Amino acid sequence: MRFTLLAAGDVLPHGPVNESARTADGFEYSPLLAGIDPWVEAADLALCHLEVPVAPPGVTPSGYPVFRAPHEVVRDLGEQGWDGCSTASNHAADAGFDGLAAALDALDAAGMGHVGTARDREESLAPQLYELTREDRTVTVAHLAATYGLNGFEPPEGEWSVDLIDTDRIVRQAKEARAAGADLVVVSLHDGYEYVTEPTPHQQEVTEALAGSRQVDLVIGHHAHVPQPITRLEGGPGRKGMWVAYGLGNLLSNQGPDCCVLATTAGLMMVADVVQRPGKPARVTGVRWAATTVDLAAGHRLRGTREAIAHPDQGTLSAGDLEQRLAIAQDAVGDAVDELREPPLPSGEPEPRVVPRTL
Repeated sequence: MRFTLLAAGDVLPHGPVNESARTADGFEYSPLLAGIDPWVEAADLALCHLEVPVAPPGVTPSGYPVFRAPHEVVRDLGEQGWDGCSTASNHAADAGFDGLAAALDALDAAGMGHVGTARDREESLAPQLYELTREDRTVTVAHLAATYGLNGFEPPEGEWSVDLIDTDRIVRQAKEARAAGADLVVVSLHDGYEYVTEPTPHQQEVTEALAGSRQVDLVIGHHAHVPQPITRLEGGPGRKGMWVAYGLGNLLSNQGPDCCVLATTAGLMMVADVVQRPGKPARVTGVRWAATTVDLAAGHRLRGTREAIAHPDQGTLSAGDLEQRLAIAQDAVGDAVDELREPPLPSGEPEPRVVPRTL
C-alpha cells in the first residue's frame, strides 16, 4: 500500500488578503487558493496549518496583529480538499477561547480534522487520527501539534486549550497515539525565528529528541514565514530515520519585501511518500517538495511557482521575479530532497476518514 501526504505553509489571512476575498455577502477564498488545486486534489492525505483563530459569531474579522479570520477561509480550505489542519501557533489565543473554539467549530463544519488546540480537556488528550484504506488494508495516521508560545497570552481556559512544545509530552502523546491504533505519527511544530531560513538550536534540539524517541515518523515545521531546510535525521521508528521540514514558509498571506523579507514570498509544499508492505509497518520512505508563491498585486492569488514561470501571462509577476522566488526556495531546502515539478498521482479511493477526537 502506498500513499502521499501533502503539507504546506502557514495560512495567515492578513487584512488585505481578506479584502481580496471579500464579496457582497461575505468572503470567498477559493479563487485565491485555486492555483494549487491540482496538488491538493492529487494528495491522498492533505494537512494544512491554520495559524489563526476564527472570528466568533457576531465578531468582526480582523488581521494583524490580533487575528480573527472569517470562517469562510476554513470552509474554502475544506472545499479545496484539505483533510485537516494543525492549529497550534503563536496566534492561537489572539481571540481568546471563543476564537479558538470558533476555529475548531469551523473545521468540524468543513469535515476537517484538527489538532494543537482544544475545546475541553478530553479533546486535548486525543490525537487527530486519519484512516486511509486501499483494498483490504488500512493505515492510520496520527497528527499532533504544538507551538513555542502565544505572543505573551496565557492558554485560554487552562493549559489544555493549546499544546505548547514540550518534548517529553509530545513523545508521550505519540506513544498514546500508537496505542490507540496509529501506524504513523506526524508532528507539526510552530517554532523558529521569523524571517530566518536556518533552523534555530531549539528547533534542532526538539526534532533530534523526537527522532531519538523512535516514535515520530515526520515533523512539519511552521512559523518562520520563510522556507527552511528539509532533511532526514537519524533515529525514527525502527531506526529508519525521521524526515523533518523545519519550515514550509507561507501558503497564503500578505507578506512580502515591503513588510518583511523577499523570502516570505517563497512557500513550500512537502509531499511525503508512505509505504506499507504486507506484514511490515508503515514508513515514510522519502519526501519531495514544490514551491508556491502569492501574487499580491493580482489579488493574493496563490500559484505553484513552476506553473507560474511556465505561464507568466496569467499573473503580474515577471519571469525574473518568479525565478528569484524559486531560487530562494531551492537554496533554503538544501540538496537532501528532490523538487517535485508536477502533482503526484493519487493512489486511489476512498478519501481519508477523519476520526473524531474523542477518547
